[in-house]
Amino acid sequence: MEIVVLDGYTLNPGDLTWDGLAQLGHLTVYDRTVPEETVARAAGAEVVFTNKVLLTREVLSQIPGLRYIGVLATGYNVVDIGAAADAGIVVTNIPAYSTASVAQMVFAHILNFTNRVELHATEVRNGKWTGHPDFSYQSTPQCEIAGKTLGIIGFGQIGRHVGRLGHAFGMRVLFHNRSHVKDAPSWATQVNLEQLTRESDFVSINCPLSHENREFVNHGFLSGMKPSAFLINTGRGPLVHEADLADALNKGIIAGAGLDVLTTEPALPGNPLLTARNCFITPHMAWATLEARTRLITIAVDNLRAFLAGQPQNVIRP
Repeated sequence: MEIVVLDGYTLNPGDLTWDGLAQLGHLTVYDRTVPEETVARAAGAEVVFTNKVLLTREVLSQIPGLRYIGVLATGYNVVDIGAAADAGIVVTNIPAYSTASVAQMVFAHILNFTNRVELHATEVRNGKWTGHPDFSYQSTPQCEIAGKTLGIIGFGQIGRHVGRLGHAFGMRVLFHNRSHVKDAPSWATQVNLEQLTRESDFVSINCPLSHENREFVNHGFLSGMKPSAFLINTGRGPLVHEADLADALNKGIIAGAGLDVLTTEPALPGNPLLTARNCFITPHMAWATLEARTRLITIAVDNLRAFLAGQPQNVIRP
């Protein structure tokens, strides 16, 4: 059986092993695949794994022997699920592998705004503390997050984990979800979006992207936030209208933004958020801890093994 990984580098730049997949068939791993290479590289494969390489209806029609697509991520918008179903191709994804890692990144951004550890460490290295007349030196205000309000948009596994961390820090936790959450923990309160934006000191976006919520974080949304509030987005870049966010930051409508995702990745040179006031962007790395990537590969192998045993798991259906 021919197994092809179309874009394996971000998942495994060399610190993990592909041996689990190699034990299930003849494995070929490509670090990266550009669109015009996809069909040729997947030709003859029964199993294809993709992270960001698009498998459209047109592409799938040119790979007649394909039986299985493994998406090396939770989001599966890179595959035309309807076309795969029409062709009898099973598609699976990797759920919940990065929950702890993404929630950790949310708080890395939150703590960056409240403590600015790197800034102060750099200033100490540059002699700012050495020449200071007082024993304590702060170049930015320090504040506690205990007692602050954390608003979470999207209360799935990641949103809940963000909430648990916030609760452990002593924060008041609000959340907004597209449906009513019957089993919400006692420390979290479900509210409408207007109340969440109005009352939150930190707003964390942890919802999936859909046609309905694309760019819902726009001028109107941002204008409803506190001028002292911070926006954190570790969900998907297109949830945010980037020009509106840059404008809100530069005008002081909100205090800052911590982003791990952008609409186009890698970032385009002209993206206004790259130079926006108090905007900190990390390069879509929240998911990529060693531990999370190890879980991802393990689940990918388990998914394929289950498919070969006739009991597919984590199947995506149209």
